[in-house]
Amino acid sequence: MSDRPLFIFEMANNHQGSVEHGRRIIREIRNVCDSYPEFDYAFKFQYRDLDSFIHPDYKDRMDIKNIKRFQDTRLNMEQFAELLAELRACGFKAICTPFDEVSVDNIVKQEYDYIKIASCSFTDWPLLEKIATAGLPVIASGAGSGMDDVCRVVNFFVNRNINLSLMHCVAEYPTPNDRLQLNQIDYYRAAFPNIRIGFSTHEDPDNIMPVRLAVAKGAKIFEKHVGVPTEDITLNAYSADPGQVAKWLAAAREAYSICGLEGRRYESTDKEQADLAALRRGVFVKNGLKAGDTVSSDNVFLAFPCSPGQLTARDLSKYNVIKLRKDITSANAPVMESDIEEKDDSQTVLEIMKNLVTLLSESKVVVPTGSVCEISHHYGLENYDKTGVAMIDCVNREYCKKILAVLKGQSHPDHYHLKKEETFVVLHGELNMVINGETKVLHKGDLMTIERGMKHSFSSDTGCIFEEISSTHYVNDSYYDDEDNFVRPRKTKVHFTKDMMNRINGQI
Repeated sequence: MSDRPLFIFEMANNHQGSVEHGRRIIREIRNVCDSYPEFDYAFKFQYRDLDSFIHPDYKDRMDIKNIKRFQDTRLNMEQFAELLAELRACGFKAICTPFDEVSVDNIVKQEYDYIKIASCSFTDWPLLEKIATAGLPVIASGAGSGMDDVCRVVNFFVNRNINLSLMHCVAEYPTPNDRLQLNQIDYYRAAFPNIRIGFSTHEDPDNIMPVRLAVAKGAKIFEKHVGVPTEDITLNAYSADPGQVAKWLAAAREAYSICGLEGRRYESTDKEQADLAALRRGVFVKNGLKAGDTVSSDNVFLAFPCSPGQLTARDLSKYNVIKLRKDITSANAPVMESDIEEKDDSQTVLEIMKNLVTLLSESKVVVPTGSVCEISHHYGLENYDKTGVAMIDCVNREYCKKILAVLKGQSHPDHYHLKKEETFVVLHGELNMVINGETKVLHKGDLMTIERGMKHSFSSDTGCIFEEISSTHYVNDSYYDDEDNFVRPRKTKVHFTKDMMNRINGQI
């Protein structure tokens, strides 16, 4: 089936038992469709083998409305073949609804493109078994059926590798607005994400709001009863004439235009960007800056309005390193895009997090929900694979617990603490510890305590996860020998996403 929207015109008994009138309906609807070439179209007939479909004792009961209707509008297979030839000549796909097993055989013989299952036959299992043998794509309406039955029918066809589309339908003729239940389209799409979902309509044919809403909700197939009134033929309350069909298709076209792209992000226009830029805060220096200075919250401020070409608040991401290429001497002066050099570290951080999640996943160490990871990159993110550590804060009260990750080949510089005493427990891999100049190799399960004032550094040849259990952690209680050469800032916080947590904790 094409990805293009498919509009199905249900003739039902509106041919009135006349081949010529049926041809007229097909031709007039074709003329309407020519104005909407962006859609695919199909005509649908209904087959009943009346000699076996109606109980022998009821064949002449013209007091029963539907028996009279079926008998009065009866066509034989040769006559239906003429209508089928007409719809194919007009470029329509051919669809037929069988109400009995004999009709399924006739559909196969006449080489229809699709079989449609009516709501009243949705759980007619003998008929479904027969339909499955035809091997044709199936479009099924499930009005009035509970979700258990819907799931059974879907599984029945899917398990037989039969191409199935599922139509939301309400079998009230006509259907008032408060019974349309269009949220069922969302429900079906969520329950069956790999099945094409459509909308079979029975509302007043002048009511074009439902098709607009169905388009917005993601329906891909639309079915409506159609006919052509004459002096002698009056359409029922839910069948559309060609003029109403034209309005229906126009409403669908407008809805698709309003809804726009599906499955990918739209591309912003120049006007939209200009309108947004006019409302953003601009970046201004506080007291002047020199060439080579890094732009940060310490030396700039944000204010409205900004000028064209000026740096804005959106540029001040923690992953975006901005340095001036020339002096800005005046206080409150704007920082222009032409004044700076940028380096976007977001991809570097993403790659670091991928490696970190992989190591944590391999270690099978449980990371508490809601954890925040602090990436310490003493000599810059670009050198993180050589020098740095990832610290996952678990708790920091009178006691402190962190999970630390050292990547393969990574080291952490020499430092000490004055307020904090800490104990390391290796959970995965090996850790090379250097304490006051003495090197020790720690393996999984090994424990090492670092007292206040003890200089220590660590590295790993294999990649290591270890636990830090300590007294309260204080900011600025880490003293490094080479601190003057560190970048500023040297830490980047990253929140674990749900997907990251699932991978780390072995749920995917």
